[in-house]
Amino acid sequence: MTAAIAQSGDLTAAFARDDATAFTDLTERHRRELHVHCYRMLASFDEAEDAVQETFLRAWRSRDTFDGSSLFRAWLYRIATNVCLDMLRRNSRRVTTLRNFSEVPWLQPYPDALLDEAAPSADLPDAVVVERETIELAFLAAMQVLPPRQRAALIARDVLGWPAIETASLLDTSVAAANSALQRARATMQEHLPARRSDWSARESSPEERALLERFIEAHERGDVALAVSIAGQDLRITMPPNPFFYEGLASIEPLLEGAMRDGDWRLVPTRANRMPTAASYLRLPGDSEFRAFKFDVLRIENGLIVEITTFGPELFPAFGLPRII
Repeated sequence: MTAAIAQSGDLTAAFARDDATAFTDLTERHRRELHVHCYRMLASFDEAEDAVQETFLRAWRSRDTFDGSSLFRAWLYRIATNVCLDMLRRNSRRVTTLRNFSEVPWLQPYPDALLDEAAPSADLPDAVVVERETIELAFLAAMQVLPPRQRAALIARDVLGWPAIETASLLDTSVAAANSALQRARATMQEHLPARRSDWSARESSPEERALLERFIEAHERGDVALAVSIAGQDLRITMPPNPFFYEGLASIEPLLEGAMRDGDWRLVPTRANRMPTAASYLRLPGDSEFRAFKFDVLRIENGLIVEITTFGPELFPAFGLPRII
C-alpha cells in the first residue's frame, strides 16, 4: 500500500469520526507545498498564508465530499487553486504588460529555508523539488501577466508535472480547454521571461554567486561605493516593490548608492530568497545604539556581475529566521 493511499484511508476514517485533530495532523503535512503553490499563484508570501488557511478551512467544511477515491494531496491542491482563483477575482489584480518588478507591487520574497521544507519526503513522496526556474522573481512576476486560470494550468502541468486529465479536473474543465489554456500561458511566459533563464536551474549558490554576495556585503558595510559599482553591470536595474521606483544604468544608480551609504552604519547578513543570493540589511541610524532590520536585496547575477537588485522591506525578517534587531 502506498503512503498516499494509506493517507487517504486514514483521512476517510478521520472524516467519518469528525476527528478534527487527525484532520489537522494530515493536512499540516502539506502546508508548505500548498503555501508555495499559492505563492506562485499570488506572488505574495503573506497572501499565500491567508490562502492556505482558507484552504484548510474549506477542506474541513467540505470533508463529506472526500470519499477516498482520489488522492488527498490532489484534493487539497484543487481546493487551494480555487481559493487563489477566488482571491484573484475579488481583487481584480493583473499586470497587462511587464517592464519591471515595480509593476507588481504585491511581489514578496520567499525564504529558501522554507522552500526546502516542500521537498519530497517519506510522508510526501509526490512533492516537487522547488527549482530556481519555477520560483525566481522573474518567473513570479511574469506569471502575474497571465489570466488566473492560465496561471493555474501552467503551474499544474509545467511545475507540478500533472497530466492533462488531472489538470482538467483541477480546473473543473475539459482536457481540451485545459490544454488550450496551457498553450496560451506558455506563449505569454516566453514573451516575458529573460532569454538566459535556462542558466538559472541550480538550487544551490555557485562559488561565483557567493563571492559576489560577500563583496556586495563588504561594499555596503564599508560604505565603499567604488567597490559596489565595480561588481555591477553597466545596465544594472533596481526595483523596490511595493514602491513604484525603477532605476536603470549605473549613471543613475551610483548617486542612489552614495546616498544610501551615508544614511548610517550598515550590517548585512547573507541569506537566500527564491533560490537567489540575498543580503538582509540592518541599519544603525546616527544616535541609535542598535542595528534595526531595514531591507532585503535579492541579487540576479550574470557573467560575474550583479545585473539586477530587487529590494524589499523588512516585514519578512521573521519568516527568514532573522531577528529584527542586532
